[in-house]
Amino acid sequence: MLKNPFAKTAEPAGSVEYLIVGLGNPGGKYEGTRHNAGFMALDYIAEKAGASVDRIKFKGLSGFASISGKKVLLLKPSTYMNLSGQSVTEAMNFYKLPPENVIILFDDISLEPGHIRIRLKGSDGGQNGMKNIIYLSGKDTFARIKIGTGAKPSPQWDLADWVLSKFTEQEKKALNEAIDHANSSVALMVEDKAAEAMNKYNS
Repeated sequence: MLKNPFAKTAEPAGSVEYLIVGLGNPGGKYEGTRHNAGFMALDYIAEKAGASVDRIKFKGLSGFASISGKKVLLLKPSTYMNLSGQSVTEAMNFYKLPPENVIILFDDISLEPGHIRIRLKGSDGGQNGMKNIIYLSGKDTFARIKIGTGAKPSPQWDLADWVLSKFTEQEKKALNEAIDHANSSVALMVEDKAAEAMNKYNS
């Protein structure tokens, strides 16, 4: 019988080996918006791991989980998107984690809903949360999983209005599939199988 990589352990033993971060904005008015795709993905990962992300620490909500046999910290920054780096670097410094052991999930308007793209380093791509994380850490070697939220339907749309708009019912179905793929990707990536995750799920 195959071992389930998502062991249901509330607080695994040992040291934190990975930090898994979902980016978004706190507060009810932002729930379900395109800019909160990272939060949605992290909530799904926590659910699959049998974990709760409800501890107030590192300027966010956090919780421990065991994924693929590794102890990880799940983190949702509460700083608002543009200051995500404050939360992420605080958690990294506390657990003495290098950027290579951090996986960040966030929205990407250049990808259609249903698609994800994994990168192991690079620029912020115009995403303000990643911009702040790279600025405050001085590193760009963070693994990241970009979750497609779709481009503006017309040039007349203001970008801020678009990323804070809600998904249609059809888009939600595609988004849920992408989030499931992101969850599977995280399980591979903490096992040093990022190449396999990229080959399988990048689009």
